[in-house]
Amino acid sequence: MTTRLRTLLGDHPGTAALKSGAIKSDSVAFDFVDYSPAHKGFKPMVREAAFDVSELAIVTYLMAKSFGKPMVLLPDVVVARSQHGYALYNAKHRTLKPADLNGKRVGIRSFTTTTGAWLRGILANDYGVDLDSIDWVTFEDAHVAEFEDTTKRAPAGKQVVQMLIDGELDAVLGEKVEHPDLKPLFADTAAEEKAWFAKHKVAPINHMVVVSQKLSDTNPDAVREVHRLLDASAAAVPAAPRFNTEEMRRSLQLIIHYCTQQKLIPRAFAVDELFDDVTRAVVRRVG
Repeated sequence: MTTRLRTLLGDHPGTAALKSGAIKSDSVAFDFVDYSPAHKGFKPMVREAAFDVSELAIVTYLMAKSFGKPMVLLPDVVVARSQHGYALYNAKHRTLKPADLNGKRVGIRSFTTTTGAWLRGILANDYGVDLDSIDWVTFEDAHVAEFEDTTKRAPAGKQVVQMLIDGELDAVLGEKVEHPDLKPLFADTAAEEKAWFAKHKVAPINHMVVVSQKLSDTNPDAVREVHRLLDASAAAVPAAPRFNTEEMRRSLQLIIHYCTQQKLIPRAFAVDELFDDVTRAVVRRVG
């Protein structure tokens, strides 16, 4: 008997073979829902438990877990990237370096985005930026409805990049656009990323895959099969993110630390807490 799973997965190198049907299973089938970009489906997942299987930003998952949302992590990374290139300032008005951000007005789509959490952690811990001194301007609320967002909301109709171009913001986090006036906050992005990786030995994870707690409790075989299929799909493409257990653990430990520092979650979870008995056993089999 085939178990049909309502599934949210974005179009990524590592999900392509699974979404195209090139990789199939005799025991599970995926009913893919259409959200573009995929992050627009994160709210329905954490607020309504809308999917059996879902891509989810790791910070969204950590916050959801802190509020007891019924979902559990799989050791499958679908988006991971260096973050330094996603911070911009307007060079038309001034030259700005990371250490200059104290007291500035900084825009970000939502204060709780995973890229934002990584970048704030980098700025605070590696460049001495006082995050509390910054005037944060946001444009969307958190995926997790229970989170109390104390940032300043941008006026209705305003767009984050346009506000930077117009001089209404000093910098933005979480954006990468081509515009003659906009420059990377980290001047030599590639060198900064290389030095940061050499220091931390961490590849920043953005999105992983979760399953509903109900699915894990009632059909653990289906959960194991979902992981097997995701792993096979990722292995089919060299461009897909590949993490062994220790690499994944280091990345998760650091983003947990950053989220705790930034008060996105009330305490630092142990990495093993992010999994249940079913998915923890899968983690142990990851290379």
